[in-house]
Amino acid sequence: MATPMEKRNALLAEKLIQNLGKRHMEAFYCPTAEEACQKALSLIGEGSSVTWGGSMTIRDIGLTKRLVEGNYNAYDRDAVTDPALKEEGVRKAFFMDWFLASPNAISEDGQLVNIDGVGNRVAAITFGPKHVLFIAGLNKVAQDLDAAIKRARSTAAPINTARIGCKTPCQVDGVCHDCLSPDCICNYIHITRNSKDPDRIKIILVGESLGY
Repeated sequence: MATPMEKRNALLAEKLIQNLGKRHMEAFYCPTAEEACQKALSLIGEGSSVTWGGSMTIRDIGLTKRLVEGNYNAYDRDAVTDPALKEEGVRKAFFMDWFLASPNAISEDGQLVNIDGVGNRVAAITFGPKHVLFIAGLNKVAQDLDAAIKRARSTAAPINTARIGCKTPCQVDGVCHDCLSPDCICNYIHITRNSKDPDRIKIILVGESLGY
């Protein structure tokens, strides 16, 4: 028998799938991270070229490892140490079949919020790769767009600055200062409110708490 949390997650996911569909984005619901990983692999398809941004979600569920080890043309940015080669690889994302990411927040009406320090991730989300696949735990869902932006800046950003080691005010006290620090990772705030191509953006919603 489903728990109250499982029931709520299924209902929330159903509503999100409807609202994302209205914005021409195809969404799926997987109760577990393992199911989400399998679903992602089935969508990407063997032989596809694929790369990803800095998402912890796609790494934590084991997706990037399976892509690198499987029959995929995967560019693993994590395995590149030379800065020049890494930048070259990041630019290759625009010519890939698939770009993987996890949104910093999703509003209940189906808008995706992403923030970037460099801008490569939001650029690839906007244009270039044939397909964009988002994977998001339901912990990233916020009531409306304002709440989603606040979540991205006040929850996700301070955690990510601590993870990366950025010298920003939010790393000191965990609170967004709307800073203009040289290490700021909130330089580009990106809202996907609709997809021009109805087949390009896909989202796998996961009934677990994943990422930041």
